[in-house]
Amino acid sequence: MSSGKATGKNCHGWAARDDSGFLSPYEFDRRAVGSEEVSVKITHCGVCYADVLCTRNQFMHCKYPLVPGHEIVGIVTEVGGNIGKFKIGDHVGVGTYVDSCRDCEYCHGGLEIHCSKGIVSTIGGTYEDGSTCKGGYSQFIVVHERYCYKIPDKYPLAQAAPLLCAGITVYTPMIRHQMNQPGKSLGVIGLGGLGHLAVKFAKAFGLNVTVFSTSTSKKDDALNLLKADKFVLSSDMEQMSALSKSLDFIIDTASGDHPLDLYMSLLKTGGVLALVGFPGKEMKLSPMSLLRGMRTISGSAVGGTKRTQEMLEFCAKHEIHPEIEVIPIQYANEALERLQKNDVKYRFVIDIENSLE
Repeated sequence: MSSGKATGKNCHGWAARDDSGFLSPYEFDRRAVGSEEVSVKITHCGVCYADVLCTRNQFMHCKYPLVPGHEIVGIVTEVGGNIGKFKIGDHVGVGTYVDSCRDCEYCHGGLEIHCSKGIVSTIGGTYEDGSTCKGGYSQFIVVHERYCYKIPDKYPLAQAAPLLCAGITVYTPMIRHQMNQPGKSLGVIGLGGLGHLAVKFAKAFGLNVTVFSTSTSKKDDALNLLKADKFVLSSDMEQMSALSKSLDFIIDTASGDHPLDLYMSLLKTGGVLALVGFPGKEMKLSPMSLLRGMRTISGSAVGGTKRTQEMLEFCAKHEIHPEIEVIPIQYANEALERLQKNDVKYRFVIDIENSLE
């Protein structure tokens, strides 16, 4: 794992100092570039709900000051002596983790996110030398080339940012469970940062897509902006019952408590529900929801390095672009507050290059 020496307080960012989560300007050290590392000038950083959880210490192990941000895109400005993958000027991205052991079965299998020894998280992760990783609400980042991704030429950097977490989070289980078969039917629970990308991927795969939401305000976007085939108000039991045993797959992007048994009943025999949201500390599910109809419920979290690069290239090829609201770093606190209220269509992206001095 990486352990280059710091070169002084050479990086500006915004950080939380305590579990209030309030962000303010902060200066800190970034280490010198190692032989297999690159330095990336950050142009944009997506705002993820993980930024809320981490800055407010919801995981109970955060170290302050904490610089959030793990949907990072920018331009390579320096490369180590043993780098063959990147060159200065390349457009690249950095996602939710910046290191792993690189030697376990999962790292060898392209599933670094599930590294047996644990990953180094981009937000507040601990390197082998004991130093703490600072996230993307900052001017630049130094990262091993393995955990850095080439953003295809001409793909807008601002729109690439949400793909590094929201995008790969929904793409990974869709590929794993073969939710890319044209003509199959997919239900998407929740229409937020993750859900809207699940719809975009699904339409690119040629699926018939039904969006489930608790809010009728999402109907117009679901059908007209995102081109879903059907919109269902999940609180309307008549609409829900009409879809019994009709879906091949469901991807659940919603947070907060919601009835999984009800959604499981919408799956055909052998159907799969992939859980990528966080429905609460405990999940209630009747065994009969699985036994009847050979149904499966599966969990997933982001993805490995090879899958992430594959997803970026897929988005460029099929012109899949997240719906974003670009903001200056000075608006970060308000953005985090709005994010908690689901008041964003559909991802905030911070213009680091033009607002962070």
